[in-house]
Amino acid sequence: MKVRNLYFGAALCAAAFCATGAQAQEYVEESVSVTEFSCDNTDHYFANWRNNWFIQLGAGINQPFVEKGMGIDRDIKDIDRKRMTATYNFGFGRWMSPYLGFRINAMGGALHWDNPTADQPFNGWTRGKHVNVNFELMWDMFNSLGGVNANRVFSIIPFAGFGGDYMWRINDAQGNFAAASNINGRGDKGIKDESWTLPVTAGIQFRFRLCKYVDFFAEARATFYGDNWNNCSYGNSVDANVAAIGGFNINFGGRGWNTFNECDYVSKVADLNNQVNGLRGELLAANQALAACEAQLPCPEPVVQKDCANAPLMTTVRFTINSAKIMPTEEVNVFNMAEWLKANPKENVNIVGYADKNTGTAAYNLKLSEKRANAVADALVNTYGISRDRLTIRFDGSDVQPYSTNDWNRIVIFTQK
Repeated sequence: MKVRNLYFGAALCAAAFCATGAQAQEYVEESVSVTEFSCDNTDHYFANWRNNWFIQLGAGINQPFVEKGMGIDRDIKDIDRKRMTATYNFGFGRWMSPYLGFRINAMGGALHWDNPTADQPFNGWTRGKHVNVNFELMWDMFNSLGGVNANRVFSIIPFAGFGGDYMWRINDAQGNFAAASNINGRGDKGIKDESWTLPVTAGIQFRFRLCKYVDFFAEARATFYGDNWNNCSYGNSVDANVAAIGGFNINFGGRGWNTFNECDYVSKVADLNNQVNGLRGELLAANQALAACEAQLPCPEPVVQKDCANAPLMTTVRFTINSAKIMPTEEVNVFNMAEWLKANPKENVNIVGYADKNTGTAAYNLKLSEKRANAVADALVNTYGISRDRLTIRFDGSDVQPYSTNDWNRIVIFTQK
Protein backbone atom coordinates (compact mmCIF):
# COMPACT_ATOMS: atom_id res chain seq x y z
CA MET A 1 0.00 0.00 0.00
CA LYS A 2 1.05 3.57 -0.56
CA VAL A 3 2.47 5.53 2.36
CA ARG A 4 1.96 9.33 2.67
CA ASN A 5 3.92 10.65 5.65
CA LEU A 6 4.41 14.40 5.16
CA TYR A 7 1.96 17.28 5.58
CA PHE A 8 3.32 19.59 2.92
CA GLY A 9 0.06 21.57 2.84
CA ALA A 10 0.39 22.56 6.49
CA ALA A 11 3.93 23.77 6.01
CA LEU A 12 3.04 25.81 2.94
CA CYS A 13 0.07 27.35 4.76
CA ALA A 14 2.21 28.45 7.71
CA ALA A 15 4.74 30.05 5.40
CA ALA A 16 1.99 31.97 3.57
CA PHE A 17 0.51 33.24 6.86
CA CYS A 18 3.90 34.43 8.05
CA ALA A 19 4.56 36.33 4.80
CA THR A 20 1.16 37.98 5.03
CA GLY A 21 1.90 38.94 8.60
CA ALA A 22 4.90 41.00 7.56
CA GLN A 23 2.76 42.93 5.09
CA ALA A 24 -0.02 43.48 7.65
CA GLN A 25 2.49 44.76 10.20
CA GLU A 26 3.84 47.25 7.68
CA TYR A 27 0.29 48.49 6.91
CA VAL A 28 -0.55 49.06 10.59
CA GLU A 29 2.58 51.12 11.07
CA GLU A 30 1.68 53.37 8.12
CA SER A 31 -2.07 53.76 8.85
CA VAL A 32 -3.37 57.24 9.67
CA SER A 33 -5.36 58.14 12.73
CA VAL A 34 -9.07 58.97 12.45
CA THR A 35 -9.96 62.46 13.69
CA GLU A 36 -13.26 63.86 14.86
CA PHE A 37 -15.50 65.57 12.27
CA SER A 38 -16.82 69.09 12.91
CA CYS A 39 -19.53 71.06 11.09
CA ASP A 40 -20.79 74.64 10.94
CA ASN A 41 -24.55 73.78 11.04
CA THR A 42 -25.25 75.96 7.99
CA ASP A 43 -27.74 75.07 5.27
CA HIS A 44 -26.23 75.06 1.79
CA TYR A 45 -28.55 75.55 -1.20
CA PHE A 46 -28.09 74.21 -4.71
CA ALA A 47 -30.19 73.47 -7.81
CA ASN A 48 -29.81 72.07 -11.28
CA TRP A 49 -28.75 74.72 -13.80
CA ARG A 50 -32.02 74.11 -15.69
CA ASN A 51 -34.10 75.33 -12.76
CA ASN A 52 -35.15 78.80 -11.59
CA TRP A 53 -35.25 80.50 -14.99
CA PHE A 54 -37.99 83.04 -15.69
CA ILE A 55 -39.43 85.23 -18.44
CA GLN A 56 -40.83 88.67 -17.52
CA LEU A 57 -43.61 90.41 -19.46
CA GLY A 58 -44.96 93.80 -18.41
CA ALA A 59 -46.18 97.24 -19.32
CA GLY A 60 -46.50 100.60 -17.58
CA ILE A 61 -45.79 104.30 -17.86
CA ASN A 62 -42.59 106.32 -17.99
CA GLN A 63 -41.74 109.99 -17.53
CA PRO A 64 -38.47 111.46 -18.85
CA PHE A 65 -36.71 114.15 -16.78
CA VAL A 66 -34.70 116.22 -19.24
CA GLU A 67 -34.22 119.91 -20.04
CA LYS A 68 -37.46 121.74 -19.17
CA GLY A 69 -36.83 124.68 -21.44
CA MET A 70 -34.36 127.51 -21.64
CA GLY A 71 -35.86 129.57 -18.83
CA ILE A 72 -38.15 131.69 -21.05
CA ASP A 73 -41.35 132.18 -18.99
CA ARG A 74 -41.32 128.50 -18.03
CA ASP A 75 -41.39 126.84 -14.60
CA ILE A 76 -38.43 124.48 -14.67
CA LYS A 77 -39.50 122.70 -11.47
CA ASP A 78 -42.94 121.63 -12.67
CA ILE A 79 -43.53 118.24 -14.33
CA ASP A 80 -46.33 118.23 -16.88
CA ARG A 81 -48.03 114.85 -16.30
CA LYS A 82 -49.35 114.89 -19.84
CA ARG A 83 -45.83 113.97 -20.86
CA MET A 84 -46.21 110.46 -19.38
CA THR A 85 -46.32 107.74 -22.04
CA ALA A 86 -46.74 103.99 -22.19
CA THR A 87 -43.75 101.67 -22.02
CA TYR A 88 -43.45 97.96 -22.61
CA ASN A 89 -41.19 95.48 -20.91
CA PHE A 90 -39.67 92.07 -21.71
CA GLY A 91 -36.94 90.26 -19.80
CA PHE A 92 -35.50 86.88 -18.94
CA GLY A 93 -33.14 85.71 -16.24
CA ARG A 94 -32.33 83.18 -13.56
CA TRP A 95 -32.03 83.02 -9.79
CA MET A 96 -28.51 81.68 -9.18
CA SER A 97 -29.21 81.24 -5.47
CA PRO A 98 -32.12 82.01 -3.11
CA TYR A 99 -30.52 85.42 -2.58
CA LEU A 100 -29.09 86.58 -5.91
CA GLY A 101 -30.32 86.53 -9.51
CA PHE A 102 -29.77 88.27 -12.83
CA ARG A 103 -31.89 89.27 -15.80
CA ILE A 104 -31.57 90.81 -19.25
CA ASN A 105 -34.29 93.45 -19.26
CA ALA A 106 -35.61 95.42 -22.24
CA MET A 107 -37.97 98.43 -22.21
CA GLY A 108 -39.23 100.59 -25.03
CA GLY A 109 -41.89 102.89 -26.40
CA ALA A 110 -42.57 106.50 -27.27
CA LEU A 111 -41.36 109.39 -25.08
CA HIS A 112 -42.69 112.96 -24.72
CA TRP A 113 -40.91 115.75 -22.92
CA ASP A 114 -41.03 119.55 -22.63
CA ASN A 115 -37.97 120.72 -24.52
CA PRO A 116 -38.43 123.92 -26.59
CA THR A 117 -35.65 124.93 -28.91
CA ALA A 118 -33.87 128.25 -29.01
CA ASP A 119 -35.71 129.48 -32.10
CA GLN A 120 -39.10 128.15 -30.94
CA PRO A 121 -39.15 128.52 -27.13
CA PHE A 122 -42.92 127.88 -26.79
CA ASN A 123 -43.42 124.94 -29.12
CA GLY A 124 -44.90 122.69 -26.36
CA TRP A 125 -43.20 119.36 -26.20
CA THR A 126 -40.80 117.12 -28.11
CA ARG A 127 -41.16 113.43 -28.80
CA GLY A 128 -39.09 110.41 -29.73
CA LYS A 129 -38.95 106.65 -29.59
CA HIS A 130 -36.48 104.58 -27.65
CA VAL A 131 -35.49 101.07 -26.56
CA ASN A 132 -33.35 100.30 -23.53
CA VAL A 133 -31.60 96.96 -22.78
CA ASN A 134 -29.93 96.35 -19.41
CA PHE A 135 -28.10 93.62 -17.55
CA GLU A 136 -29.37 93.75 -13.97
CA LEU A 137 -28.50 92.02 -10.70
CA MET A 138 -31.42 91.25 -8.37
CA TRP A 139 -31.34 90.74 -4.60
CA ASP A 140 -34.12 88.89 -2.76
CA MET A 141 -34.24 90.88 0.44
CA PHE A 142 -36.70 88.63 2.29
CA ASN A 143 -34.76 85.40 1.62
CA SER A 144 -31.58 87.09 2.83
CA LEU A 145 -33.03 88.65 5.97
CA GLY A 146 -35.97 86.37 6.82
CA GLY A 147 -34.74 82.92 5.79
CA VAL A 148 -35.15 81.03 2.53
CA ASN A 149 -38.75 80.18 1.65
CA ALA A 150 -39.56 79.14 -1.94
CA ASN A 151 -43.30 79.49 -1.20
CA ARG A 152 -43.19 83.01 0.21
CA VAL A 153 -46.19 84.98 -1.09
CA PHE A 154 -44.61 88.44 -1.08
CA SER A 155 -41.01 89.49 -1.72
CA ILE A 156 -39.15 92.78 -2.11
CA ILE A 157 -36.35 92.71 -4.68
CA PRO A 158 -34.00 95.68 -5.18
CA PHE A 159 -32.02 95.63 -8.44
CA ALA A 160 -29.35 97.60 -10.28
CA GLY A 161 -27.66 97.30 -13.65
CA PHE A 162 -26.23 98.90 -16.76
CA GLY A 163 -26.79 98.64 -20.49
CA GLY A 164 -27.48 100.57 -23.68
CA ASP A 165 -30.22 102.88 -24.98
CA TYR A 166 -31.12 103.85 -28.53
CA MET A 167 -33.45 106.84 -29.20
CA TRP A 168 -34.65 107.74 -32.69
CA ARG A 169 -37.21 109.91 -34.55
CA ILE A 170 -36.67 112.84 -32.21
CA ASN A 171 -38.96 115.65 -33.40
CA ASP A 172 -40.69 118.74 -32.07
CA ALA A 173 -44.37 119.58 -31.44
CA GLN A 174 -44.90 120.58 -35.08
CA GLY A 175 -43.68 117.18 -36.24
CA ASN A 176 -40.35 118.46 -37.61
CA PHE A 177 -37.36 116.16 -37.13
CA ALA A 178 -34.54 117.75 -35.18
CA ALA A 179 -32.19 117.25 -38.08
CA ALA A 180 -34.42 119.42 -40.28
CA SER A 181 -34.43 122.45 -37.95
CA ASN A 182 -32.15 125.13 -39.24
CA ILE A 183 -30.26 125.70 -36.00
CA ASN A 184 -27.23 127.91 -36.33
CA GLY A 185 -27.85 128.00 -40.05
CA ARG A 186 -26.75 124.40 -40.61
CA GLY A 187 -29.94 123.21 -42.34
CA ASP A 188 -30.36 119.45 -42.77
CA LYS A 189 -26.86 118.93 -41.45
CA GLY A 190 -27.88 120.14 -38.01
CA ILE A 191 -28.80 118.17 -34.91
CA LYS A 192 -29.31 114.41 -35.43
CA ASP A 193 -32.65 112.77 -34.75
CA GLU A 194 -31.15 109.76 -32.96
CA SER A 195 -28.78 109.05 -30.09
CA TRP A 196 -26.87 106.13 -28.48
CA THR A 197 -26.16 106.21 -24.74
CA LEU A 198 -24.93 103.91 -21.97
CA PRO A 199 -27.25 104.33 -18.96
CA VAL A 200 -27.28 102.86 -15.48
CA THR A 201 -30.47 101.64 -13.81
CA ALA A 202 -31.69 101.09 -10.25
CA GLY A 203 -35.06 100.22 -8.82
CA ILE A 204 -37.16 97.99 -6.61
CA GLN A 205 -39.61 95.23 -7.46
CA PHE A 206 -42.54 93.92 -5.42
CA ARG A 207 -43.28 90.31 -6.29
CA PHE A 208 -46.47 88.43 -5.46
CA ARG A 209 -46.56 84.65 -5.86
CA LEU A 210 -49.66 83.43 -7.69
CA CYS A 211 -48.63 79.79 -8.13
CA LYS A 212 -45.50 77.71 -8.62
CA TYR A 213 -45.01 78.94 -12.16
CA VAL A 214 -46.46 82.50 -12.22
CA ASP A 215 -45.74 85.66 -10.20
CA PHE A 216 -47.28 89.11 -10.47
CA PHE A 217 -44.79 91.94 -10.09
CA ALA A 218 -44.88 95.70 -9.77
CA GLU A 219 -41.67 97.69 -9.95
CA ALA A 220 -40.45 101.24 -9.95
CA ARG A 221 -37.21 102.03 -11.75
CA ALA A 222 -35.08 104.99 -12.71
CA THR A 223 -32.59 105.05 -15.59
CA PHE A 224 -29.85 107.69 -15.69
CA TYR A 225 -28.26 108.98 -18.90
CA GLY A 226 -25.70 111.52 -20.02
CA ASP A 227 -26.98 114.99 -20.79
CA ASN A 228 -27.21 114.36 -24.55
CA TRP A 229 -29.71 111.48 -24.32
CA ASN A 230 -32.40 113.56 -26.02
CA ASN A 231 -29.87 115.46 -28.16
CA CYS A 232 -30.03 118.49 -25.85
CA SER A 233 -27.21 119.25 -23.49
CA TYR A 234 -28.12 122.32 -21.50
CA GLY A 235 -29.50 122.51 -17.96
CA ASN A 236 -28.83 119.52 -15.71
CA SER A 237 -25.85 117.33 -16.63
CA VAL A 238 -27.81 114.08 -16.14
CA ASP A 239 -31.02 113.07 -17.90
CA ALA A 240 -33.32 110.45 -16.39
CA ASN A 241 -36.31 108.33 -17.22
CA VAL A 242 -38.57 107.11 -14.40
CA ALA A 243 -40.95 104.21 -15.00
CA ALA A 244 -43.60 102.23 -13.13
CA ILE A 245 -44.26 98.76 -14.55
CA GLY A 246 -46.52 95.85 -13.74
CA GLY A 247 -46.65 92.39 -15.25
CA PHE A 248 -45.99 88.69 -14.79
CA ASN A 249 -43.00 86.43 -14.24
CA ILE A 250 -43.32 82.98 -15.83
CA ASN A 251 -41.02 80.50 -14.10
CA PHE A 252 -39.44 77.63 -16.04
CA GLY A 253 -37.77 74.43 -14.85
CA GLY A 254 -39.34 74.59 -11.42
CA ARG A 255 -38.69 77.01 -8.61
CA GLY A 256 -36.99 75.95 -5.41
CA TRP A 257 -33.72 74.77 -3.94
CA ASN A 258 -32.22 71.56 -2.66
CA THR A 259 -30.37 71.84 0.63
CA PHE A 260 -27.85 69.96 2.69
CA ASN A 261 -26.29 70.53 6.09
CA GLU A 262 -22.95 69.02 7.06
CA CYS A 263 -24.18 68.42 10.58
CA ASP A 264 -26.86 66.03 9.29
CA TYR A 265 -24.09 63.57 8.51
CA VAL A 266 -22.14 63.76 11.76
CA SER A 267 -23.64 60.54 13.14
CA LYS A 268 -22.90 58.69 9.90
CA VAL A 269 -19.34 59.94 9.88
CA ALA A 270 -18.98 58.88 13.53
CA ASP A 271 -20.23 55.38 12.66
CA LEU A 272 -17.72 55.13 9.84
CA ASN A 273 -14.97 56.31 12.19
CA ASN A 274 -15.93 53.59 14.66
CA GLN A 275 -15.86 50.98 11.89
CA VAL A 276 -12.42 52.15 10.79
CA ASN A 277 -11.14 52.04 14.35
CA GLY A 278 -12.62 48.56 14.81
CA LEU A 279 -10.94 47.28 11.66
CA ARG A 280 -7.65 48.79 12.73
CA GLY A 281 -7.99 46.99 16.07
CA GLU A 282 -8.68 43.68 14.33
CA LEU A 283 -5.72 44.23 12.04
CA LEU A 284 -3.49 44.91 15.01
CA ALA A 285 -4.68 41.71 16.72
CA ALA A 286 -4.04 39.73 13.53
CA ASN A 287 -0.58 41.25 13.33
CA GLN A 288 0.18 40.15 16.88
CA ALA A 289 -1.05 36.62 16.15
CA LEU A 290 1.10 36.42 13.04
CA ALA A 291 4.08 37.70 15.01
CA ALA A 292 3.52 34.81 17.44
CA CYS A 293 3.41 32.46 14.45
CA GLU A 294 6.76 33.77 13.24
CA ALA A 295 8.24 33.22 16.68
CA GLN A 296 7.40 29.48 16.43
CA LEU A 297 9.25 28.92 13.17
CA PRO A 298 10.45 26.51 11.99
CA CYS A 299 7.04 24.81 11.92
CA PRO A 300 6.70 21.62 14.03
CA GLU A 301 6.97 18.34 12.24
CA PRO A 302 3.67 16.57 11.62
CA VAL A 303 2.91 13.26 13.30
CA VAL A 304 3.73 10.39 10.95
CA GLN A 305 1.21 7.59 10.75
CA LYS A 306 2.97 4.25 11.19
CA ASP A 307 0.35 2.03 9.59
CA CYS A 308 -0.27 2.14 5.87
CA ALA A 309 -4.03 1.94 6.29
CA ASN A 310 -5.52 5.35 6.97
CA ALA A 311 -2.22 6.99 5.95
CA PRO A 312 -2.51 10.81 5.68
CA LEU A 313 -2.37 12.26 2.20
CA MET A 314 -0.41 15.37 1.33
CA THR A 315 -3.39 17.65 0.85
CA THR A 316 -5.10 19.36 3.80
CA VAL A 317 -7.63 22.20 4.04
CA ARG A 318 -7.30 24.80 6.77
CA PHE A 319 -10.06 27.08 8.12
CA THR A 320 -10.24 30.34 10.02
CA ILE A 321 -11.56 30.49 13.58
CA ASN A 322 -15.26 29.58 13.98
CA SER A 323 -15.67 29.10 10.20
CA ALA A 324 -16.56 26.21 7.90
CA LYS A 325 -16.08 28.24 4.71
CA ILE A 326 -13.21 27.20 2.46
CA MET A 327 -10.83 30.12 2.08
CA PRO A 328 -9.74 31.14 -1.44
CA THR A 329 -6.15 30.29 -0.53
CA GLU A 330 -7.21 26.72 0.36
CA GLU A 331 -9.24 26.00 -2.76
CA VAL A 332 -6.08 24.87 -4.53
CA ASN A 333 -5.76 22.00 -2.01
CA VAL A 334 -9.31 20.81 -2.75
CA PHE A 335 -8.45 20.94 -6.44
CA ASN A 336 -5.28 18.88 -5.89
CA MET A 337 -7.26 16.26 -3.98
CA ALA A 338 -9.81 16.07 -6.77
CA GLU A 339 -7.04 15.62 -9.35
CA TRP A 340 -5.49 12.85 -7.28
CA LEU A 341 -8.81 11.02 -7.01
CA LYS A 342 -9.34 11.31 -10.76
CA ALA A 343 -5.84 9.95 -11.38
CA ASN A 344 -6.47 7.06 -8.94
CA PRO A 345 -10.04 5.93 -9.67
CA LYS A 346 -9.75 2.88 -7.40
CA GLU A 347 -8.74 4.91 -4.35
CA ASN A 348 -11.23 6.20 -1.75
CA VAL A 349 -10.54 8.72 0.99
CA ASN A 350 -11.64 9.68 4.49
CA ILE A 351 -12.37 13.37 5.04
CA VAL A 352 -11.71 14.07 8.72
CA GLY A 353 -12.65 17.40 10.29
CA TYR A 354 -11.04 18.91 13.42
CA ALA A 355 -11.35 22.01 15.61
CA ASP A 356 -9.10 23.97 17.96
CA LYS A 357 -9.78 22.91 21.56
CA ASN A 358 -8.81 26.37 22.90
CA THR A 359 -11.86 27.99 21.28
CA GLY A 360 -15.41 26.79 21.86
CA THR A 361 -16.87 23.93 23.82
CA ALA A 362 -16.34 20.29 22.87
CA ALA A 363 -19.94 19.92 21.67
CA TYR A 364 -19.74 23.07 19.56
CA ASN A 365 -16.38 22.05 18.09
CA LEU A 366 -17.77 18.63 17.15
CA LYS A 367 -20.51 20.29 15.09
CA LEU A 368 -18.00 22.73 13.61
CA SER A 369 -15.63 19.93 12.53
CA GLU A 370 -18.59 18.14 10.90
CA LYS A 371 -19.47 21.27 8.92
CA ARG A 372 -15.85 21.61 7.80
CA ALA A 373 -15.68 18.00 6.58
CA ASN A 374 -19.01 18.32 4.74
CA ALA A 375 -17.91 21.61 3.12
CA VAL A 376 -14.84 19.91 1.64
CA ALA A 377 -16.85 16.86 0.52
CA ASP A 378 -19.49 19.10 -1.13
CA ALA A 379 -16.77 20.99 -3.00
CA LEU A 380 -15.27 17.73 -4.34
CA VAL A 381 -18.68 16.46 -5.46
CA ASN A 382 -20.35 19.64 -6.73
CA THR A 383 -17.36 21.46 -8.20
CA TYR A 384 -15.08 18.67 -9.42
CA GLY A 385 -17.53 15.81 -10.05
CA ILE A 386 -16.07 13.29 -7.58
CA SER A 387 -18.52 10.53 -6.66
CA ARG A 388 -19.75 10.83 -3.09
CA ASP A 389 -19.44 7.02 -2.74
CA ARG A 390 -15.67 7.43 -2.73
CA LEU A 391 -15.77 9.80 0.26
CA THR A 392 -16.24 9.00 3.94
CA ILE A 393 -17.02 11.87 6.30
CA ARG A 394 -15.53 11.84 9.80
CA PHE A 395 -15.37 14.55 12.41
CA ASP A 396 -13.39 14.41 15.66
CA GLY A 397 -14.09 17.93 16.92
CA SER A 398 -11.48 19.08 19.40
CA ASP A 399 -11.15 15.75 21.17
CA VAL A 400 -8.31 14.83 18.80
CA GLN A 401 -5.59 17.37 18.10
CA PRO A 402 -3.28 16.28 15.24
CA TYR A 403 -0.96 19.24 15.88
CA SER A 404 0.64 20.56 19.04
CA THR A 405 0.00 24.11 17.83
CA ASN A 406 -3.68 24.50 18.66
CA ASP A 407 -4.83 26.88 15.93
CA TRP A 408 -3.36 24.53 13.31
CA ASN A 409 -6.09 22.08 14.23
CA ARG A 410 -8.76 24.13 12.46
CA ILE A 411 -8.27 21.72 9.59
CA VAL A 412 -9.60 18.91 7.41
CA ILE A 413 -7.17 16.03 6.75
CA PHE A 414 -7.51 13.44 3.98
CA THR A 415 -6.56 9.83 4.71
CA GLN A 416 -6.81 6.74 2.55
CA LYS A 417 -9.52 4.18 3.32
